[in-house]
Amino acid sequence: MNYPLLETIQSPADLKRLSRAELKRLADELRSFVLHSVSQTGGHLSSNLGTVELTIALHYVFDAPHDRIVWDVGHQTYPHKILTGRRERMHTLRQFGGISGFPRRDESEYDTFGTAHSSTSISAALGMALAARQKGEERHAVAVIGDGAMSAGMAFEALNNAGFPHPVGTPDLLVVLNDNDMSISPPVGALNKYLARLMSGRFYAAAREGAKQVLKNAPPLLELARRFEEHAKGMIAPATIFEEFGFNYVGPIDGHDLDALIPTLENLRKLKGPQFLHVVTKKGYGYKLAEADPITYHGPGKFDPAVGLKKSAGGKPSFTQVFGQWLCDMAERDERLVGITPAMREGSGMVEFERRFPKRYYDVGIAEQHAVTFAAGLACEGLKPVVAIYSTFLQRAYDQLIHDVALQNLPVVFALDRAGIVGADGATHMGAFDIAFLRCIPNMSLMAPADENECRQLLYTAYCQDHPTAVRYPRGSGVGVEVVQEMTALPFGRGEVRRRGERIAILAFGPVLYAALEAAERLNATVANMRFVKPLDTQLVEELARTHDAVVTVEEGCIMGGAGSAVAEALHAAGLATPVLMLGFKDAFIEHGDPAKLMALEGLDAAGIERSILQRFGSKPQALRPAANQ
Repeated sequence: MNYPLLETIQSPADLKRLSRAELKRLADELRSFVLHSVSQTGGHLSSNLGTVELTIALHYVFDAPHDRIVWDVGHQTYPHKILTGRRERMHTLRQFGGISGFPRRDESEYDTFGTAHSSTSISAALGMALAARQKGEERHAVAVIGDGAMSAGMAFEALNNAGFPHPVGTPDLLVVLNDNDMSISPPVGALNKYLARLMSGRFYAAAREGAKQVLKNAPPLLELARRFEEHAKGMIAPATIFEEFGFNYVGPIDGHDLDALIPTLENLRKLKGPQFLHVVTKKGYGYKLAEADPITYHGPGKFDPAVGLKKSAGGKPSFTQVFGQWLCDMAERDERLVGITPAMREGSGMVEFERRFPKRYYDVGIAEQHAVTFAAGLACEGLKPVVAIYSTFLQRAYDQLIHDVALQNLPVVFALDRAGIVGADGATHMGAFDIAFLRCIPNMSLMAPADENECRQLLYTAYCQDHPTAVRYPRGSGVGVEVVQEMTALPFGRGEVRRRGERIAILAFGPVLYAALEAAERLNATVANMRFVKPLDTQLVEELARTHDAVVTVEEGCIMGGAGSAVAEALHAAGLATPVLMLGFKDAFIEHGDPAKLMALEGLDAAGIERSILQRFGSKPQALRPAANQ
């Protein structure tokens, strides 16, 4: 592919030399480059095809990185990365050692804030704007927030605070709502474009303020004028709520029309105080297949753009699919079951559940805190909520988990998808911390199935309890164990010995069981499938500690505060001094890359487990066995 204009752009400064006609040609080239680049590496596609013109316009009007531009959610930043000197590294996108699929401050000075979790941009940009005021610096702060991210309470908390008087004065903050759900009706047209340019101009702003001054001594007239203005805006735009937050609302305008975007942004750049620009874009814009099915093309793997995505030929079911099937089967059995997702219907495997049980399906938007407390409210009234949520996203609702669910001992089931290594999405999405932050909560139980069938049975086991429970499972498929349709509650808080050996006892939590079994074959070690992190099977732990020279714990989670810590605590409480080797994630964030490679780097594949055991205990671990345990 040839990209004659795009190849001349090494930084946003190069954009400013182009004519308006050249910018439009650049948009075509940039969109083509995004499409073909993502088709080679996989990644987020629909959202990035939709932000091409918006990205060009922002970098054309503002002076990044001096002006701070914060993108939210960060998966819409591929055009931004390409225009800020990373075009030649796009072939490494989301690969080990390559560039991230999200903004990263340590990757580029143009990435002013990391935004892989949504709805943080307005808060961050407000902080940047007020910091500039406090330091006496002239700079703009821009928050580009997707419409889905506006569904989170944090975004509205920031809007509320932005319009509040601050010690250093009013912030020069621009919030750009990238409304990419085509929710504006009637469609954006010439009238909206004209009014947006008019309302963003200095004359309008000056006239508006002047009128307020003239009418301030006549409150009835001022109120009448205010209502008339809001009514005039309200005929074409949902302006009132943002005006009430203290923002000057402009829009909606066509986010694919550079002739509308650039003049409007130029006008807004000249205005002081909080500004709100409503931009309408289309996900997948410019690629018909993605336009027609933006959800499927949201985060595809490698594909041929000329052909499009092909349906999977089947194969082993993923853990997510196992959960989705269990949820439907459980709902058939128990009409009290309700399913909740914070805007992750597809990712969490709830498409079929929504189709079959639409009145028992709740998508609460990107609002994890609300999702958890909402589930608590349902549970108070005798329903059985199942919250399908990624491990990394549950972090955002930690207080609600403790205060609203666990403290009241409510029977809410948390299905924790993406526990452990997630691969290409990187550190922001790794499910590294859920074991540590869940096992310390009273009333909470945590289960870690080793394979697909155990996942189904432990979900059922969790559902049968009358207190809060969580079942953690990884992204992708397991080893291919047949899933038994009959649901059987497993013995609560009990593990099982899967292999009997000598000297070394390996206690595995979750799918790492199979790597542990492989290592144990070479070491002739005992292996226990622990199943439960909490309640821990202390009887099994103590038995293995008394009959072996050393205990090794293996988990796909952080070592600090993890399942290995639980085992060490149990041995200490029992007065046993058997040596314990804890294997898991080190005290560092795990970067993006191929999951198998990352597991190997963390020493959690079979070879790594064997190597760690030999390095710690050598070939004769019995020599380390304390005399008190003989």
